Amino acid sequence: MTTAHEVRRTTVDIATHDGTSDAYLVRPEGGGPYPGVLLYMNALGVRPHIKSMADRIAAAGYVVLLPNLFYRHGRTPVFELPEFVDFARQPEIFERVDPVLDSLTPEMVMRDAPAYLDWLAGFPPVAAGPVALTGYCLGARLALLTAGTYPERVAAAAGFHGGFLATEAADSPHRLAHRVTAELYFGHADADPALPAEQIDRLDEALSAAGVRHRTEVYGGARHGYTLADTTSYDAASDERHWAALFALLDRTF
Repeated sequence: MTTAHEVRRTTVDIATHDGTSDAYLVRPEGGGPYPGVLLYMNALGVRPHIKSMADRIAAAGYVVLLPNLFYRHGRTPVFELPEFVDFARQPEIFERVDPVLDSLTPEMVMRDAPAYLDWLAGFPPVAAGPVALTGYCLGARLALLTAGTYPERVAAAAGFHGGFLATEAADSPHRLAHRVTAELYFGHADADPALPAEQIDRLDEALSAAGVRHRTEVYGGARHGYTLADTTSYDAASDERHWAALFALLDRTF
């Protein structure tokens, strides 16, 4: 991993086919160029903890763009959330989140993705060439979809505690494996109801059959959402393991 950098933070607006997405942008101080990273949030949206994750990546020498995927429902914050989310004791949070999440189709995000990728490509501190993706929960699925839909734009993609990566549905992300040219890494949560063992096996089989450079690992004892320190799903040991895996992938790529 590279030497830690001081970072510069701001918010930018990105024109999409369907409107304007606000996005958190964090970059190292200095002129660059630095590799670009597109960070896909989880279902709770852009909030302080996800921004701190973007900051940590940027401090390692990357320009990180964190778009508000729910921009069709308003600017950040789309949801008013407590500083710490206890999923068992605060089920009402899902009453606000689920309708917005359900309205966001993969087709919508893949329609938006070129706007995010183009913005990064046109930002002077970003090095020329393909970028990296990292995604969490919902974002892990979107990272795989983006790597398969826009293979020439993606050099590496990582997904952590993702769900529904290899279902039997016709539009399941794993069906794009034959289009992926990036190196992939997935850190699955142990006993994740959103990603049972048969889906993990199906994903591995699809990636191997397509000749995709990839590594998938199951983090023992980790719950869905193990990187999210602002929730009860957090697991510190698995979170640090995720950071090591992510930075190893970025270091190999750039």
